[in-house]
Amino acid sequence: MRRRLLRLGLATPVALGLSACGFDDGDDEPASSSMGVDVGALGFRMPAEEERHEATWMCFPGRADVWGRDLRDVQATIATIGLTIAEFEPVRMLVAPDDRGRALDLVGDDIELIDAPVDDLWARDTLALFVVSDDGELAAGRVRFNGWGDKQVHDGDETLAALVADIVGVPLLDSGVVGEGGGLETDGEGTLLAARSSWVNDNRNPGWSEDEIAIALAEVLGAERVLWVDGIAGQDITDGHIDTLARFADPATIVHEFPSYVDPGETWYDVAVDTAAALEEFRALDGEPYELVRLEQPTTTRRNDPSFLPSYVNYYVCNDAVVMSEFGDTAADGRAREQLAERYPDREIVALDIDPVAAGGGGIHCATQQQPAV
Repeated sequence: MRRRLLRLGLATPVALGLSACGFDDGDDEPASSSMGVDVGALGFRMPAEEERHEATWMCFPGRADVWGRDLRDVQATIATIGLTIAEFEPVRMLVAPDDRGRALDLVGDDIELIDAPVDDLWARDTLALFVVSDDGELAAGRVRFNGWGDKQVHDGDETLAALVADIVGVPLLDSGVVGEGGGLETDGEGTLLAARSSWVNDNRNPGWSEDEIAIALAEVLGAERVLWVDGIAGQDITDGHIDTLARFADPATIVHEFPSYVDPGETWYDVAVDTAAALEEFRALDGEPYELVRLEQPTTTRRNDPSFLPSYVNYYVCNDAVVMSEFGDTAADGRAREQLAERYPDREIVALDIDPVAAGGGGIHCATQQQPAV
């Protein structure tokens, strides 16, 4: 199981303190942090991805010092992903001014291009996490991006969440926590899912405890608990993002990644086994075990780059469609497609060859960020 290897803020943030949240004394679920607060301490919640969208946001990569000779292929792949999603909902793509011409050649008038100091394509990690109130007010939640623990250039990318908040014209709610949107999952009803390795880590949040991080995320994103899996630090640039390990399909169902091989002692195999074991112990808010759906990776892929991510879990749910990756393994691609069709029966399943992006250790979900409809 391979992963990504080491390869202008304008809005005024609303600073958040920790005093608004406390913990239940009798927490009997040691793998989670269960906050004794109302869902949405600020009156907002982050909707589940499958709820209706106003638009999808993406970023157009332009730095050869990040992507090297693969840059043009990666740009074309991002355009393909964006144009596919644009068949179902509007797509807004941030692009560095010097790269606008190339982007326009690839997407034409089908995608709105917006000038921004973009470094890389990982919109899931760098852009705002949109939240909504019961009254239909939209705001932009922010976790502070620092290049996955200062592993990559990010002078422009660290400003994009605030910039998007300004573009949309909504308040920026700053959690104070350093991390990435790909490091968390929400069911939209009060539960977050995250890997400790990419949050409780000195390269993001030195001096912060697991509970303090959970409280800060819960305040901004409208949660009452965080379910933690261990993940793994230091093996890829993300330190084991949850959106390549496990995802909510609905509040009662979690899909999770699993290798096609058996190799105890191999890092990513062991992570998959440990994650599955943790998921089996979790309980949904109604007290019932989660339904777990295992998406097994392909046996073969078209490329064999060391950082290649052959992930079916890293799909994106947009209006009326699920956009997933396919890797050229006919049996595995078909099986994953059928499983997602069963999970999302009212949506079209669209499979794309995204090999240049997967070779960079990411996928379709990593390259997208939803703006919910209000």
